[in-house]
Amino acid sequence: MPPLKTLAISVGDLNGVGFEIILKAHTQVRTLCRPLYCIDRLMAERAAALLGNTLPDDFECQSVGESFEIRPGCVDATSGHYSYNSFKEAVELAKTGTADAVVTLPIHKEAWMRAGIAYKGHTDALRDFFSQDAIMMLGCEQLYVALFTEHIPLREVADRLDSESLIAFLIRFYRSTKAHKAGVLGLNPHAGDHGVLGDEEGFIEEAIEEANRRIGHEVFEGPIVPDIAFTPRFRERYGFIVAMYHDQGLGPLKALYFDESINVSLGLPIVRTSVDHGTAFDIAYQNRASVTSYLNAVKAATTLQRYQENE
Repeated sequence: MPPLKTLAISVGDLNGVGFEIILKAHTQVRTLCRPLYCIDRLMAERAAALLGNTLPDDFECQSVGESFEIRPGCVDATSGHYSYNSFKEAVELAKTGTADAVVTLPIHKEAWMRAGIAYKGHTDALRDFFSQDAIMMLGCEQLYVALFTEHIPLREVADRLDSESLIAFLIRFYRSTKAHKAGVLGLNPHAGDHGVLGDEEGFIEEAIEEANRRIGHEVFEGPIVPDIAFTPRFRERYGFIVAMYHDQGLGPLKALYFDESINVSLGLPIVRTSVDHGTAFDIAYQNRASVTSYLNAVKAATTLQRYQENE
């Protein structure tokens, strides 16, 4: 059998549920890969002790920074800075080939802000690290949803929508996923009702047509009326959906597959997957966190391929 892949695991905000998930799932994860945890051993021991546990003998740590006091459930600049350093170290291990992929546990956006970190989250940082326009995609085997726009105010979404930007997005998405069929949502209710409720669907139609022409076959269909796209009939037709904005895609997805879903960064020279949930400060260090999303993220990280710009 080929050797197991090495995954660099960034531990997320240590005031949240990330380390509990890591510790709970370690034995099973060890059968899937060689996990290299981006956390100093002292901090790992402190977190394990707060959970009433000890570190397994095969728990490999990668030093990332100075130690600090873990404060379960608290938004803290120090913990935010540590989670950022853990993430940067994991990315560096993948860039240098020490690790085959990166898996991230949840960070807290306000903690990053308090720490003076300019990024809103992992995907924003990855775009800057690699100078490439990474795509945020979330979901599971049953359904994946890619986001054309992400963490921007809703009032700005329509201004970001133009044919050329969406064409580039769709082609990049296809090269990363090799999707057989993908549904593209309209922006407006009823997908605009042929201009009655908005005209942005004209840009979407143009982008779908041109993206399919450049790809050489019809991958993308739409614009689909958003309020029916997640019904059983459409979920059977499309394994992938492209949403125009964050809550349009992720609200229905999480209602259907919250525990199973993961986050994938497409269009990068490294593979990065993540859990599809937050720090859950309200249950931190209470041994109540689910490991399902994390295990799915690990499994995906061992199978996904790096994006090649010139495919």
